[in-house]
Amino acid sequence: MNKDKILSMAQNEGKEKDLPDLEAQRSGAWIAYTVGVILLLIVDIVNGAVLHYVNRGADFVLFSMICALFVTKYIRLRKRHELVIAILLGITALSMLARWIMQLMGVA
Repeated sequence: MNKDKILSMAQNEGKEKDLPDLEAQRSGAWIAYTVGVILLLIVDIVNGAVLHYVNRGADFVLFSMICALFVTKYIRLRKRHELVIAILLGITALSMLARWIMQLMGVA
């Protein structure tokens, strides 16, 4: 390939993408996750204080979502700390699933 062809391909590469829109979606997703975590913590604290019971099913869903986010980041970026965080979040999600199942069975 000659230099002009490579330059032409590079210039045409991003023409169909709306970069400000992609950035807004990315930051919006991160804000949504943060708000979700904060609201779930508030709901868990209120349920624990008032009802003396915290439903771990919602915790399982939230930790699974965040785990999926970090798995995706690891696949794209190949950074080891993203994988470590994904594994820790996955373990946490599985423990919340086990706790939720125990709650449903009346064990916990």
